[in-house]
Amino acid sequence: MTGDEVRRLLNEDPLAQQLLAAPIPARLAYVATDGTPRAIPIGYHFDGTAFVMATSEGAPKIAALQQNPAVALTIDTDTHPPLILLVRGTVEVEMVDGVVPEYLEGARRTLGDDALPAFREEVTALYDRMAKITLTPTWARVYDFETRIPDNLVRLMREKGLMS
Repeated sequence: MTGDEVRRLLNEDPLAQQLLAAPIPARLAYVATDGTPRAIPIGYHFDGTAFVMATSEGAPKIAALQQNPAVALTIDTDTHPPLILLVRGTVEVEMVDGVVPEYLEGARRTLGDDALPAFREEVTALYDRMAKITLTPTWARVYDFETRIPDNLVRLMREKGLMS
Protein backbone atom coordinates (compact mmCIF):
# COMPACT_ATOMS: atom_id res chain seq x y z
CA MET A 1 0.00 0.00 0.00
CA THR A 2 1.46 3.36 -0.97
CA GLY A 3 1.50 6.40 1.29
CA ASP A 4 -0.99 8.12 -1.03
CA GLU A 5 -3.36 5.14 -0.81
CA VAL A 6 -3.15 5.13 2.98
CA ARG A 7 -3.80 8.89 3.22
CA ARG A 8 -6.68 8.64 0.73
CA LEU A 9 -8.34 5.85 2.74
CA LEU A 10 -7.94 7.70 6.04
CA ASN A 11 -9.05 11.08 4.67
CA GLU A 12 -11.75 10.12 2.17
CA ASP A 13 -13.30 6.79 3.14
CA PRO A 14 -16.65 7.45 4.91
CA LEU A 15 -16.22 4.61 7.39
CA ALA A 16 -12.68 5.69 8.27
CA GLN A 17 -13.93 9.25 8.73
CA GLN A 18 -16.78 8.05 10.95
CA LEU A 19 -14.42 6.10 13.19
CA LEU A 20 -11.82 8.89 13.33
CA ALA A 21 -14.53 11.33 14.48
CA ALA A 22 -16.08 8.95 17.03
CA PRO A 23 -15.55 9.66 20.74
CA ILE A 24 -13.73 6.36 21.29
CA PRO A 25 -10.07 5.72 22.08
CA ALA A 26 -7.68 3.88 19.83
CA ARG A 27 -5.86 0.77 20.90
CA LEU A 28 -2.12 0.88 20.30
CA ALA A 29 -0.17 -2.36 19.99
CA TYR A 30 3.60 -2.45 20.39
CA VAL A 31 6.39 -4.69 21.66
CA ALA A 32 7.61 -3.98 25.20
CA THR A 33 11.32 -3.86 26.04
CA ASP A 34 11.07 -7.40 27.45
CA GLY A 35 9.86 -8.65 24.04
CA THR A 36 6.25 -9.26 25.06
CA PRO A 37 3.29 -7.71 23.22
CA ARG A 38 1.25 -4.86 24.65
CA ALA A 39 -2.07 -3.34 23.58
CA ILE A 40 -3.29 -0.22 25.35
CA PRO A 41 -6.20 2.18 24.98
CA ILE A 42 -4.94 5.64 24.10
CA GLY A 43 -6.32 9.00 23.05
CA TYR A 44 -5.20 10.37 19.73
CA HIS A 45 -5.55 13.20 17.24
CA PHE A 46 -5.42 12.47 13.51
CA ASP A 47 -4.13 15.49 11.57
CA GLY A 48 -4.78 14.10 8.08
CA THR A 49 -1.29 12.64 7.79
CA ALA A 50 -0.34 11.15 11.15
CA PHE A 51 -1.85 10.01 14.44
CA VAL A 52 -0.53 12.01 17.37
CA MET A 53 -0.71 10.59 20.87
CA ALA A 54 0.91 11.65 24.13
CA THR A 55 1.87 10.15 27.45
CA SER A 56 3.75 11.05 30.60
CA GLU A 57 7.48 11.62 30.34
CA GLY A 58 8.47 8.44 32.23
CA ALA A 59 5.93 6.00 30.78
CA PRO A 60 7.42 2.54 30.10
CA LYS A 61 6.00 2.55 26.55
CA ILE A 62 8.41 5.35 25.59
CA ALA A 63 11.52 3.15 25.87
CA ALA A 64 9.69 0.33 24.08
CA LEU A 65 8.63 2.57 21.19
CA GLN A 66 12.11 4.01 20.85
CA GLN A 67 13.58 0.48 20.79
CA ASN A 68 11.03 -0.85 18.27
CA PRO A 69 8.96 1.83 16.51
CA ALA A 70 6.77 -0.62 14.55
CA VAL A 71 3.18 -0.46 15.86
CA ALA A 72 -0.41 -1.29 15.04
CA LEU A 73 -3.44 0.76 15.96
CA THR A 74 -7.14 -0.02 15.85
CA ILE A 75 -10.22 2.11 16.30
CA ASP A 76 -13.35 0.01 16.52
CA THR A 77 -16.87 -0.16 17.84
CA ASP A 78 -18.52 -2.64 20.18
CA THR A 79 -21.64 -2.84 18.03
CA HIS A 80 -22.66 -5.67 15.72
CA PRO A 81 -21.52 -5.83 13.07
CA PRO A 82 -18.33 -4.18 14.26
CA LEU A 83 -16.84 -1.22 12.43
CA ILE A 84 -13.06 -1.42 12.39
CA LEU A 85 -10.18 0.78 11.27
CA LEU A 86 -6.81 -0.98 11.31
CA VAL A 87 -3.56 0.93 10.90
CA ARG A 88 0.08 -0.13 10.84
CA GLY A 89 3.09 2.13 10.82
CA THR A 90 6.05 3.50 12.69
CA VAL A 91 6.27 6.01 15.50
CA GLU A 92 8.63 8.77 16.47
CA VAL A 93 8.84 9.94 20.08
CA GLU A 94 9.68 13.52 20.99
CA MET A 95 9.78 15.11 24.44
CA VAL A 96 7.73 18.31 24.63
CA ASP A 97 7.59 20.93 27.37
CA GLY A 98 4.09 21.31 28.78
CA VAL A 99 1.03 19.59 27.35
CA VAL A 100 1.11 18.30 23.78
CA PRO A 101 -1.53 20.38 21.89
CA GLU A 102 -2.78 17.34 19.97
CA TYR A 103 -3.40 15.60 23.31
CA LEU A 104 -5.96 18.28 24.05
CA GLU A 105 -7.48 17.99 20.56
CA GLY A 106 -7.91 14.25 21.07
CA ALA A 107 -9.55 14.95 24.42
CA ARG A 108 -11.93 17.42 22.74
CA ARG A 109 -13.19 14.60 20.49
CA THR A 110 -13.83 12.24 23.41
CA LEU A 111 -14.90 14.69 26.12
CA GLY A 112 -16.60 17.44 24.12
CA ASP A 113 -16.11 21.18 24.15
CA ASP A 114 -17.86 21.73 27.49
CA ALA A 115 -15.58 19.42 29.47
CA LEU A 116 -12.35 20.46 27.76
CA PRO A 117 -11.50 23.54 29.90
CA ALA A 118 -11.54 21.55 33.15
CA PHE A 119 -9.52 18.76 31.53
CA ARG A 120 -6.98 21.27 30.19
CA GLU A 121 -6.61 22.76 33.67
CA GLU A 122 -6.03 19.31 35.21
CA VAL A 123 -3.43 18.16 32.70
CA THR A 124 -1.63 21.51 32.63
CA ALA A 125 -1.18 21.23 36.41
CA LEU A 126 -0.02 17.61 36.09
CA TYR A 127 2.42 17.59 33.16
CA ASP A 128 5.58 19.68 33.01
CA ARG A 129 6.72 17.57 30.02
CA MET A 130 5.07 14.96 27.87
CA ALA A 131 6.20 12.46 25.29
CA LYS A 132 4.64 13.18 21.91
CA ILE A 133 4.15 9.97 19.90
CA THR A 134 3.64 10.49 16.17
CA LEU A 135 2.45 7.48 14.19
CA THR A 136 3.03 7.67 10.45
CA PRO A 137 0.69 5.11 8.84
CA THR A 138 2.13 2.80 6.20
CA TRP A 139 -0.97 0.57 5.84
CA ALA A 140 -4.67 0.95 6.67
CA ARG A 141 -7.85 -1.04 6.17
CA VAL A 142 -11.50 -0.64 7.15
CA TYR A 143 -14.06 -3.38 7.75
CA ASP A 144 -17.80 -3.18 8.30
CA PHE A 145 -18.48 -6.95 7.98
CA GLU A 146 -21.29 -6.21 5.55
CA THR A 147 -19.71 -4.71 2.44
CA ARG A 148 -16.06 -4.99 3.50
CA ILE A 149 -15.15 -8.32 5.02
CA PRO A 150 -11.67 -9.72 5.71
CA ASP A 151 -10.41 -11.79 2.77
CA ASN A 152 -10.08 -14.98 4.81
CA LEU A 153 -13.77 -14.80 5.79
CA VAL A 154 -14.85 -14.15 2.19
CA ARG A 155 -12.87 -17.21 1.14
CA LEU A 156 -14.43 -19.34 3.89
CA MET A 157 -17.96 -18.10 3.09
CA ARG A 158 -17.45 -18.98 -0.57
CA GLU A 159 -16.16 -22.44 0.33
CA LYS A 160 -19.27 -23.00 2.47
CA GLY A 161 -21.59 -21.72 -0.28
CA LEU A 162 -22.67 -18.74 1.84
CA MET A 163 -21.41 -16.23 -0.72
CA SER A 164 -21.06 -16.27 -4.47
